Amino acid sequence: MMVTPTLASQLKEIQADWMTAWPEALADWSPFVQLHAPTWCYNARDEKREGLSESFAMIRLKGHSIVISLSQVHERGLASFGPEILAHEIGHHVLCPGDLTDHARLLARVRRGLPSVESFAPYVCNLYADLLINDRLQRSCGRRLDQVYQTLLPEASGGNLWLLYMRIYEALWNLEAKALTGKAVSPRVNQDALLGARLIRVYAKDWLQGAGRFACLCFPYVVEESETQCQRKRIWCDTIQSGADGFPDGLAEIEEDELLGNIHPVEDPELTGLDPIDLGGVSGNGPGRVNSSDSGRKTIKSFRDPIEYAELLKAAGVQLGDREIAMQYYRERAIPYLIPFPVRVAPESTDPLPEGLDVWEPGSELDRIDWHSSLMISPIVIPGVTTRERLTGISPGHEAEKVPLDLYLGVDCSGSMRDPARTLSYPVLAGAIISLSALRAGANVKVVLSGEPGKSISTEGFGRKTHDVLHTMVSYLGTGYAFGIHRLAETFNDEARLARPVHILIVSDHDMFTILDQEANGRLGWDVAKDAVQRCRGGGTYVLQLPGFSHKAGDPSSEKIARMKSDGWHVCLVNSMEDLVQFARDFSRTQYHTRSEGKRVRS
Repeated sequence: MMVTPTLASQLKEIQADWMTAWPEALADWSPFVQLHAPTWCYNARDEKREGLSESFAMIRLKGHSIVISLSQVHERGLASFGPEILAHEIGHHVLCPGDLTDHARLLARVRRGLPSVESFAPYVCNLYADLLINDRLQRSCGRRLDQVYQTLLPEASGGNLWLLYMRIYEALWNLEAKALTGKAVSPRVNQDALLGARLIRVYAKDWLQGAGRFACLCFPYVVEESETQCQRKRIWCDTIQSGADGFPDGLAEIEEDELLGNIHPVEDPELTGLDPIDLGGVSGNGPGRVNSSDSGRKTIKSFRDPIEYAELLKAAGVQLGDREIAMQYYRERAIPYLIPFPVRVAPESTDPLPEGLDVWEPGSELDRIDWHSSLMISPIVIPGVTTRERLTGISPGHEAEKVPLDLYLGVDCSGSMRDPARTLSYPVLAGAIISLSALRAGANVKVVLSGEPGKSISTEGFGRKTHDVLHTMVSYLGTGYAFGIHRLAETFNDEARLARPVHILIVSDHDMFTILDQEANGRLGWDVAKDAVQRCRGGGTYVLQLPGFSHKAGDPSSEKIARMKSDGWHVCLVNSMEDLVQFARDFSRTQYHTRSEGKRVRS
């Protein structure tokens, strides 16, 4: 829409009126609510800059911001409803969803109530949140939300889902039939609307519990709905992109009430007032389900797979790529399992000993500047002239010093391994547990993914950046058939100088035996592995998936495993990739402990 001088003047007047109404809208929720003023859009260019499309208002949960399109407000005849619309947008920050994590939790529950049509979940969530907010504003604050809907009725009408939504408002506010629907509704829609109105009232203070039930109520209507009909109603979708620039935590685990809350309101005793016996054994936790709190048994945790996790975050408006999302997924899954990492005990620790001052020269590290001494020389700082750095020596300590072993993590990323961004990869999860444990203990980590013959990818040397470690870990090659053991020669050789002892951890399967027997650059894999475990000074571990392995002499793998051990490697065998998680938990506790004299022993 072209903004003429006359229109620009009108938009300025609307903005001034709405800014006057802003404190009043805040007070509808609480005199203590503090939010910065909305961002105002005057034209399509402003809307594009702010990411506002189709709707005339929206929220951003990161930064608690509100965006209003003044041009659309004017065009749709909403200029007189400033207090109503502003109070509504504030309600999304105060009541529902409130923050990005609860927004994602709300989406998770609604998605479970919309099987096969999960793409409609953001839209249904928006309807549910609006019902909660508008009902409070209309009844408790005297706001004219019904008139706002009547003003926009021609634009948003159409489809039984919208009729259900409007009829719920009529029931909540005791309005005459057709006041918002514009026409008579079927008995089915009317009955469901009465259930929906009761649901909004009963679960007003515990709206997450009611979300799955509301989704089940809407499900048959959503199935009938077309994308075109839904698109016409996006003028009301002010939370669709509310997760932009943010990232919620804690979504990898599926909460118990998320699994048990997707029941139709007619089966909920809280809404019907019927005893569960009258409902045919249906409990408030879902059809035929037993309340786990009464079972006396410990609840078993369940988790989303990476693809469901990614879909949930994208539905919340999170703007990250698949690999970045996968990094967060495995970090969340690994955190509960983090364990102490192996350390070596040095004979004694050392303490810094101050030895005077010297001139700090430009180009040196900034953290070396002694600002107190520099300002004592002159209050005007001149780099290289008045700047000083403190010289320190080493003073022997009185206690033993624990030095964490650095970690070289080699993970088989061949064609037999799964893409960690799409399905749960236990080698990647185990690697994340051990890597994050190492980083937390102060160790440096190098991650190498390899699918030989084929490709390889690794971090740039040993480092302490969690992002680099996890980003490499969740990459995917899908080439070859085994981890390239000859890659160890690139890190452990005559030219490499390792600052600290390194522990080598290789995660693979039975194909490791084949790659060890092969020759590259004139050296057998066995020789490369033996040389590496001697040079690393921190020991090495093979973790191999060998289902049904027998330690009998006739087993073809027994001799290979015996040779690995004689070369100085520890060998851990697992029956399945799932067992790698338990291995990761036990790794630091059971394998490499150090006596004070520096000798490695097994516990």
